[in-house]
Amino acid sequence: MTTEQRAWPTGRWAWVAALGVVVLFALTVADLEQHYYVESQPLIIGLGLARAVSLALAWFRPRMALITSLAVTALSAAAGGAVSSSEPWPWAVTAVFGYSAVLTIAGARGLSREHLVRWWIAAQLLSLIAYVPGFDFSYTNWASGVVMAVVSAAAAVVGDLLRSRAEARQRLAEQEVISETERGERARLQERARIARELHDVVAHHLSVVVVRADSAPHRLADVPEEVQKEFAEIGEAARASLTEMRRVLRLLRSEERQDLEPQPGLDQLRDLVETAKQAGAVVEFVAEPLDGIDPAVQLTVYRVVQEALSNAVRHAPRSAILVEVRRADAHLQVKVRNSPSATPVATTGGGHGLMGMRERVELVDGAVSAGPTPDGGYLVYVAVPVLEEVTE
Repeated sequence: MTTEQRAWPTGRWAWVAALGVVVLFALTVADLEQHYYVESQPLIIGLGLARAVSLALAWFRPRMALITSLAVTALSAAAGGAVSSSEPWPWAVTAVFGYSAVLTIAGARGLSREHLVRWWIAAQLLSLIAYVPGFDFSYTNWASGVVMAVVSAAAAVVGDLLRSRAEARQRLAEQEVISETERGERARLQERARIARELHDVVAHHLSVVVVRADSAPHRLADVPEEVQKEFAEIGEAARASLTEMRRVLRLLRSEERQDLEPQPGLDQLRDLVETAKQAGAVVEFVAEPLDGIDPAVQLTVYRVVQEALSNAVRHAPRSAILVEVRRADAHLQVKVRNSPSATPVATTGGGHGLMGMRERVELVDGAVSAGPTPDGGYLVYVAVPVLEEVTE
């Protein structure tokens, strides 16, 4: 039985439930006063309150409510008898309908069919006890037992139907949530496919053109110096490496499952990254201590941070001195990329998407990023990432 099921009804049904409790109390008191020999007025009021409480308890504690309702019936029968043999006994009218109402609510609140049958049997056993030898049969009305059996059986059936209906509605709601999730996942995959198409049709195309022009330039142009031919070759290699990275990204975007299609770059590739920046004309000093056992996700994050920071430094502060430091301090991996002021600064034309992507990537591994100008006019990117030890199988 769920927490939502164990609660007082809401809206207009709250008033209906409260009215039912009050009416059952009033009818029980009137029934006991007029049709049964119960001399104590406080006892009549107490029995009426107990029966009303059993109905109220049915919304919160169905089993306790059923026990209370049966106990009140037994106490009422023991406290007095019917004024005539035509009156129902031991099941008074209010006892029959009070117990049946509790049984219905208990079923609607999630009591299983097996438990409803058991509580129906318990009520019939209470009827049989009143008919065994030793009891005063002058008050016994056999018809009350039959009526009780029929009415309470109908109540148990209605309670079971209400429970089944509630469970069906819950399953339908869960299925709707699953369907909505699947629609969202399908939309996400479609968007990834669209992005992959755009990257392939635009970025990959232009990179391919760069590769072709860089490779063919020494043959198309006359008297190309050897240094320029080398520069063209390096441009072509860089463009080819970018195409390889682009194809990896496209495969990941088009895949419905997470796949490590190729080894991701890590700390071991940082020195190659710095060498590539040096070949492009940057003045870079690389300082890194030996680092082993670092989680691959952290290594990839550090690599991408250094890659983006170097790219920004080369683009916006050409020919400046760049210092790249990667160190481990306590439980964090610290990365610093600092460039000195440039003699020929370049105006910023980007929209800050590189730094935004850097922050998002670092946050995924619970790290922190700070980036901004230094007092001497340079620029510093600082990243601290918690060290996650690499899990080895």
